[in-house]
Amino acid sequence: MLRSLAWAGLGTGFIFLMTTLGAAVVFFFAGELKLRCQSAMMGFAAGVMLAASVWSMIIPAMERADAAGMHPAWLPAVLGITAGMAFLLLLDGLIARLGWGGTGTLATPLLVTAITVHNIPEGMAVGLAFALAARGEPLAGAFALALGIGLQNLPEGAAVSLPLRQLGMTRRRAFWTGVLSGAVEPLFGLLAVLAVSGVQGAMPWLLSFSAGAMLYVVMHELIPAAPGRAGTFGFFGGFLLMLVLDVALG
Repeated sequence: MLRSLAWAGLGTGFIFLMTTLGAAVVFFFAGELKLRCQSAMMGFAAGVMLAASVWSMIIPAMERADAAGMHPAWLPAVLGITAGMAFLLLLDGLIARLGWGGTGTLATPLLVTAITVHNIPEGMAVGLAFALAARGEPLAGAFALALGIGLQNLPEGAAVSLPLRQLGMTRRRAFWTGVLSGAVEPLFGLLAVLAVSGVQGAMPWLLSFSAGAMLYVVMHELIPAAPGRAGTFGFFGGFLLMLVLDVALG
């Protein structure tokens, strides 16, 4: 068990490091960004989250459900997405009732919550892959999975810190918020190893739940905050980048 935990910590530590490096991009921007650049960044975040929800969350959820004999395989995905969107809808209403600010500031907790929830099953998947490698399964598969998710986490870390900077946060706070959004990966990766027998069957539900949370933020907050051609180009840039990383790198 200790060997499995050590290997899982190594794999999830790598993807967490990549999230941290992505969040550090916020330090390379001086002053306030122009409206066009802000729109492009919001569009980029929307594209990243939309592509990640489809290729990293929804499709793998249906594949795992089918492999586990859940029929129809799309049912856990549909129910999980609905639950994720409902969760963010309730959170949205709670934030409004608590009076956490007006236009724009509402996106801060929603954005961070969605990407943080999205990182949970990724950390679990990497943790389980490395734990299985420690027990004799092929190590190459675990490394490939960690590399693919780690490369995805670079733009995801930036997708947290950069929009938060544009919503008024200091660079330091935006950076640490981005870092914390990825901290759940090693935590839940290790927890998954400790409860490996019960986690596998829940993965389709966890993946689709996080996809629903992400889709809610994309439609409710990010796309409306990315008007014009700059937002459109940013959206397609983020979408295509995540498409390549998810599909080409597996």
